[in-house]
Amino acid sequence: MLDFLENAGLGKLERAVAYGLALVVVLLIIADVALARRGLSFDYAWITFVVRWLHVLSGVMWVGLLWYFNFVQIPSMPKIPDEQKPAVSKVIAPTALFWFRHAALATLITGLLLAWLNGYIHQALVLGIGSGGGRPAAIGIGMWLGIVMAYNVWMIIWPNQKKALGLVDATPDEKKAAARTAMLTSRFNTMLSIPMLYFMVAAQNIY
Repeated sequence: MLDFLENAGLGKLERAVAYGLALVVVLLIIADVALARRGLSFDYAWITFVVRWLHVLSGVMWVGLLWYFNFVQIPSMPKIPDEQKPAVSKVIAPTALFWFRHAALATLITGLLLAWLNGYIHQALVLGIGSGGGRPAAIGIGMWLGIVMAYNVWMIIWPNQKKALGLVDATPDEKKAAARTAMLTSRFNTMLSIPMLYFMVAAQNIY
């Protein structure tokens, strides 16, 4: 089985992603045509669903990497021998931060686009005021928490991580201060991610 997977090219990430997308299409045809027997309908509802799917995919990568940094990488750094730390700070961290910040941006863009397509972007941004609260308020709380988190990623965490990792020129004291700022802001985002996810899910299932 492992030889089959390797021969299929799954040793390369891009091949795994391509196969995953192809699998979506195949399973969609089976489920929608063979089982439901109603055929594929690429209408407005389908477009809205695809945007929601992309929003979820982006969010999974964003929050997954956020939790990786806070639950795995940051706590593990003091345990790593000094001579091995450059492997993390010079190789792993920059790559992870690339996907981290762009996943944050993609999550924000697809989330706002989804709210616009569904016609509740204004209601959500004003937290349901004037519309009776409920679902618009819940999704609005989640949206604002996500917006704050995305701002923190691009305006605080990433600029300070560039200094801390030596990607831009900085003195030793500036690097130390930048690392502290990035870490505490990342912790703050981890804290916000918990209610953010709650209200995002609650908006779809409770209200």
